[in-house]
Amino acid sequence: MHKTAILSLTDSRQGEILSFGDAMLRISRDLTIDENDIEISFVRASGPGGQNVNKLSTAAQLRFDTRRIVLADDAKARLDRLAGQRMTKDGVIVIHAQRFRTQERNRADAIDRLLELLREAMTRPIQRRPTKPTLGSKKRRLEGKKRRSDVKAKRGSGGFDD
Repeated sequence: MHKTAILSLTDSRQGEILSFGDAMLRISRDLTIDENDIEISFVRASGPGGQNVNKLSTAAQLRFDTRRIVLADDAKARLDRLAGQRMTKDGVIVIHAQRFRTQERNRADAIDRLLELLREAMTRPIQRRPTKPTLGSKKRRLEGKKRRSDVKAKRGSGGFDD
């Protein structure tokens, strides 16, 4: 779903930071984001990993500042609700991807998850049209309730005659 960008890796104390080329990622017809706005660093993955668990930093941590894109108020509210704990108070979305064993696949997974989150926030929910139940559905519901009532009424014993 995303374009291939030219990568440059630089070392830092937290791991490797990626800076992207000049590619733009299309979210929807109205929204595109610059890959330079996405910051990805690689950290050590948690969980089992065998011999390489303490040697390689394969988990990708993606950070994207939502204040850099222009969103409608309703889309911004949906994004805030959908992101949940992944969004900081400052409006930065943090996605941690460690599903795969390689940096490249985890990086692609993190970007795909960000794009999916933004696409879902951009789609407006379909408004429900209130409708009345049909006469047949009302009758079927009442028949079912009557049948159930009869079954339950027959369960009880007549009482104790002492």
